[in-house]
Amino acid sequence: MAYTVTTNTSYGQRLKNSFSGIGMGFLMLIAGTVLLFWNEGRTVKTTKMLKEADKVCVELGDIASVNPEMNGKMVHASGFADTKDVLSDGQFGISLNAVKLIRNVEFYQWVEHTKTETRDKVGGGQETTTTYTYSKEWVGSPVSTSDFADPDYRGIENDVLLNLEDQTWTAQNVTFGAYTFPEGLISQMNNSSPLTVELSDDVVASYEAEFRKYYKAGETDTFLHPSGNVIYIGLNPNHAEVGDVRVTYSKVLPGEVSILAVVNGSTFEKFTAKNGYSMMTLTDGDVSRENMFATEHAGNRMTAWILRLIGFLLIYFGLKNIFKIIETLFKVLPFLANIVGMGVNIALFVVALAWTLIVIALGWIWYRPLLGILLLAVAGGLIWFFAKKGKEKKDAVAAAEPAPAVAPVAPEAPAAEPGKEE
Repeated sequence: MAYTVTTNTSYGQRLKNSFSGIGMGFLMLIAGTVLLFWNEGRTVKTTKMLKEADKVCVELGDIASVNPEMNGKMVHASGFADTKDVLSDGQFGISLNAVKLIRNVEFYQWVEHTKTETRDKVGGGQETTTTYTYSKEWVGSPVSTSDFADPDYRGIENDVLLNLEDQTWTAQNVTFGAYTFPEGLISQMNNSSPLTVELSDDVVASYEAEFRKYYKAGETDTFLHPSGNVIYIGLNPNHAEVGDVRVTYSKVLPGEVSILAVVNGSTFEKFTAKNGYSMMTLTDGDVSRENMFATEHAGNRMTAWILRLIGFLLIYFGLKNIFKIIETLFKVLPFLANIVGMGVNIALFVVALAWTLIVIALGWIWYRPLLGILLLAVAGGLIWFFAKKGKEKKDAVAAAEPAPAVAPVAPEAPAAEPGKEE
């Protein structure tokens, strides 16, 4: 059953809210501008760093023994990353020889969902209707019901059988032939696979006894149900109840990897370019140097475009907050406000796009002048194009208006000849 709450906001309050949002709008505008400019520098510097690293990179060759001649050099190498470390999760007595042991936990809980709809009212007020619905779902952490909106669900039982957190155990000693990996390379080993869970009789008996102290269950009922890489904690894994817990395990085993790093004695460290940017990369499998650098360049470009989009959105929504007062002023007549709002949003989108291009262009002029000037010209052309279209539309509307009516003028009577009466 849905629970609905309706609130009304006066026209004056809406105006006040619009004014209070102007400050936030300027902060978003500044943040988006700074992010765009910084991102261009980051992109260029990362590209230069990758090119510098690629230029000096050499093949490490045989990793069966440490080669002193390679000390301090940027290298590419492929080989088997191994470890003798045994990782353990004492919670369930699980142990194995691996690079990583990963535990993910889910809880079956009551969850609140909200849907909000707003309606403008004649006179400038606004009616907001919020609908709250509730469902049982698997979530990543226990949910408190004390703040649920519906009194029937507020404070409803949402306890869990066992409160656990996600956790990853990582090997401290990983060898690469005669070399050892630093933490920076070990952390990049993420080729995970499911771990089949096996629980000892002692662990099962311990948990069953503990659960029976607090939860009602029959003599034949059990709470722990391991299956594959999942431990289901609850009375019936085929029929989840609120409070049930699902623990999933995965592992990262020793395996073939490829690296780009600087040799430091019998281990490795980051390559640092002249501009201060650095890298140390690991990829699963036997991957060539060319492909690894190509992947790094592609990742750099992808990051650049993601940050550009974020910067544009910050600028656009910042401008919307600043100029929201214009649309709000017309909210007295909702249909008129919708027309004005559409026009304002289109204009702000164009301004935000031009602003974004200009900031990127300025960044490029600062970091790579040739491309920056070209992009600046594109931004200027965009502004000119929309200004020209706006003028043409205005002229077309003016030309379509009918000419003003002119009253007919009666012809003048001919002048009388001299000596003749009219």
